[in-house]
Amino acid sequence: MNSIRKCSKTVDGWGVVVALGVLSLAGRLLPLSFLLSFEEPELQSPSLTIQEEFRVPLSDLPLRVPNQLSHQYYGPSNNTQISEFLLLGLSNEPELQPLIFGLFLFMYLITVFGNLLIILAVSSDPHLHTPMYFFLSNLSFADICFTSTIIPKMLWNIQTHSKVITYEGCITQVYFFLLFGGLDVFLLTMMAYDRYMAICHPLHYMVIMKPRLCGLLVLSSFIMSFLYSLMQSLMVVQLSFCTKRVIPHFFCEANLMIKLACSDTFICDMVVYSVSVVLGGGSLAAILYSYSKIIACINEISSAQGKYKAFSTCASHLSVVSLFSCSVLGVYLTSADTHSSHSSMIASVMYSVVTPMLNPFMYSLRNKDIKKALKIFGKETNKELSVLGLKNCH
Repeated sequence: MNSIRKCSKTVDGWGVVVALGVLSLAGRLLPLSFLLSFEEPELQSPSLTIQEEFRVPLSDLPLRVPNQLSHQYYGPSNNTQISEFLLLGLSNEPELQPLIFGLFLFMYLITVFGNLLIILAVSSDPHLHTPMYFFLSNLSFADICFTSTIIPKMLWNIQTHSKVITYEGCITQVYFFLLFGGLDVFLLTMMAYDRYMAICHPLHYMVIMKPRLCGLLVLSSFIMSFLYSLMQSLMVVQLSFCTKRVIPHFFCEANLMIKLACSDTFICDMVVYSVSVVLGGGSLAAILYSYSKIIACINEISSAQGKYKAFSTCASHLSVVSLFSCSVLGVYLTSADTHSSHSSMIASVMYSVVTPMLNPFMYSLRNKDIKKALKIFGKETNKELSVLGLKNCH
């Protein structure tokens, strides 16, 4: 009886093995027979899926993107070593691409040449070697670098009909965008402090605002913006991107990349937003405090002409701060809403493209010293060109 029971157990064991083998073989053959039962199977390509979901024309999709993004639509992937992202840009309409290219190229050239003229005018005129114009020339330099981190890549993508940006290029763009954006914020704060000292403490202004202190203030602004951009970039680098790699923007932004990550982003969100609130909120609070003191000091001036003269020295700076801070707040207030990407892009255009372009006009149209320096610089440039032309003729 024992031998019979052992034989029956052995037979049952082999029966289970055979049954599992048959089921496995049937599972492999069933899809093949199922597909063969249809004469023309309908298979949807990843390109069509991307085109239907994001409304991107097939002509705008690079050849490598469907392979890179196929895991998004056909199942998750454990591979976190991605090579590129897809920037959707401002619009997917092919008819609008030439208009967008021409408009942003024009604004970029105006930004570069306008801020470059401010730098050359301040450096060439000894009368403008004062703390206010020293900060202004550094702000113009930061604005040139700020727009140069995003606009050339955007124009290149439009010209080449490609929306691809590499992973390394995206991280680099995030780093330099935050670096020069933070430098803009800190320089505007230093300029508010400079106006506070000039209006509220005019007798001690030249004693306190020495060239050494001004240089240290600019250096500290650069160091703080460097550490801020480095911290945020390192937080983004540590994230894992498994599925979604489409950025609904015209440049790589840290907040959007954090939303695309498939790993846990709680700590990253807390650190990034906390530091941004502390630095941005602290700078805005310092600017508001400085202008509250400035307004109080202007109200104490008896003559209307004196009030107008005092306020005119800080009107340009106040306009730039208002436009920049309102557009930045608009971006961060709409970032929580997933359906407001268009509004967020418009606000991003305002503070990353429009504000740097308007800075030279705001500071030169209302400033007689800048106008005079630009005229002198233009005359000296014409003289040098005429001398070079005479030398070439001889």
